[in-house]
Amino acid sequence: MNKEIKVSIIVPVYKVEKYLKTCIDSLLNQTLEDIEIICINDGSPDNCLQILKDYKEKYKEKNIVIIDKKNEGVWKGRIDGIKLARGEYIAFVDSDDYVDVKFVEKLYNNIKKNDADISVCGFKRIDSITGKILSCEMGLDSNYTITMDKNPEDVISINTALWNKIYKASILKNMKELQNPPRILEDMMFLTIAYLNAERISFVNDYLYNYMVIPGSAMQTLKNDDIERTKISMLQVKNIYAEEKVSKEKLEILSCIAFLHFAVSLMLSVFKNDKKNFNKHYNEILNYLNKNFHEWKKSEYLNVFYTLKHKRVNLKVAILKKIYKLHMFRLFLQFYNFITRILKIDIKW
Repeated sequence: MNKEIKVSIIVPVYKVEKYLKTCIDSLLNQTLEDIEIICINDGSPDNCLQILKDYKEKYKEKNIVIIDKKNEGVWKGRIDGIKLARGEYIAFVDSDDYVDVKFVEKLYNNIKKNDADISVCGFKRIDSITGKILSCEMGLDSNYTITMDKNPEDVISINTALWNKIYKASILKNMKELQNPPRILEDMMFLTIAYLNAERISFVNDYLYNYMVIPGSAMQTLKNDDIERTKISMLQVKNIYAEEKVSKEKLEILSCIAFLHFAVSLMLSVFKNDKKNFNKHYNEILNYLNKNFHEWKKSEYLNVFYTLKHKRVNLKVAILKKIYKLHMFRLFLQFYNFITRILKIDIKW
């Protein structure tokens, strides 16, 4: 008789044969028993599928599940994995990253202890070429909990990647989908939709996830079509919020998240990829936000004085909002690039 699966770990796989074994090894060595590893081979043209088959053959006692499908993108791959998942909880690991041996156990114990819907751990950003740790993030107090009816604005400060978290499976199995998900910022949109079904979010004060910064990622190879598709997808997220008849407060939070990821993260990528057309993209994004997510301009959650009083809300983003409103963002980006290049550091916004 099969044991009950506690956690299903979903691993989308595409063109990562260089990193895949390190990732899978870290999952096979997890200290929590009764887990399953669901690997989604998303039409990868390299040797990834054979690597997965070799692992499944070698570790027959482990719950390794392989889905081999045509290439449809990471969003669809994750959805396929969610539908197949048997665990009470679900986690995501990117196949070019790796995790601490207690990654699943500590997140599982934390989410159980706090009766939470999502549990978040800290992570390290690591240069894939040099192995240098670029930053350590989200190592928040384990006694800290976000309750969506009391302090929902605190989610603005949570990193929007899916991989340093564990989720109650029912949250993901019942969430609404985007029909045409984007190639970039898809994690942010996925998580923002998942928040609609969550009531409590807890934290583990340990850096358990290792995120590899690899040249040539989607945000580093940005195309004009990506920006337009992403803008359309974010409007679909807003429509889902409207269909759920969320409070004005949650719509304001959504607008703050849109500002952070479109005005800051996306524009930083544009600045690195297409300086010549930066002003054009800058004005288009600003008009897009002002038309569709205008709450960002007056939101107290992005007010410097508010963030100083409420330490859980991101002060750095509030400062950037101020810079944006003073029309000094390009100057800031020039200074940012200069400082990070000269000091050989990486400041994540």
